[in-house]
Amino acid sequence: MTHPYNGILLVDKPSGISSFNVIYKLRKILNMKKIGHAGTLDPLATGLLIILLGKATKASQYLILHDKVYEGEIKLGEATDSYDAEGKITATKDFEHVSKEDVHVAIKHQTGEFEQLPPMFSAIKVDGQRLYKAARKGIEIKRDTRSVNVYQFDLLQFNTPLLNIRIHCSKGTYIRSIAHDLGEELNCGAHLSSLRRVQSGEFKIEDSLTLEKIEAMTADDVSSSLQDHQVFIPVKNQIKNI
Repeated sequence: MTHPYNGILLVDKPSGISSFNVIYKLRKILNMKKIGHAGTLDPLATGLLIILLGKATKASQYLILHDKVYEGEIKLGEATDSYDAEGKITATKDFEHVSKEDVHVAIKHQTGEFEQLPPMFSAIKVDGQRLYKAARKGIEIKRDTRSVNVYQFDLLQFNTPLLNIRIHCSKGTYIRSIAHDLGEELNCGAHLSSLRRVQSGEFKIEDSLTLEKIEAMTADDVSSSLQDHQVFIPVKNQIKNI
């Protein structure tokens, strides 16, 4: 039986799985093919993944424009080729000279509207080729900067070499690039060691279901549970706010 789901399902994506694999699993669980998303997360990242079911896939072009809020951890002293913990370490530097005030100054330079250079390990296409495919071959491709806006950048905890951060930013902002550029300015190198998306537009992580919980349910259980947890939001309610 195909369940006529038409709405938005908020999923708390675990680390170590791609956004596509989340969709693949949900297609089996919900017994339906028409499932999309409103913005991917890197495999390393966890947190809010907006899943679009049925007719809700038409709302992707609007929902993907939402601002995002992330919480993460930056590790000083190590730069990687992917700008995150999945990549190879390309440089190791001393970080003992970095003070909390130094970090606050660097954060100010990464706040507001600015041009950001996307990492080579990204799904962006240049001349029809995905950048990450070239990066895996050790090829560096010239790429254009993109205008992004970091509305708020908070240092939650300073415990070198680790910095716990919270960032509210526009769509298309690479937190990995922010971590890398922060390390460059502090002259110690850095990479993003963990990342969690906690909000996208008005959607919040506390309103989501873990994939583990969804996987343990039958299709009928999911149907009744979605109503109880208020994470299955009719498309018409979203369109009113667009």
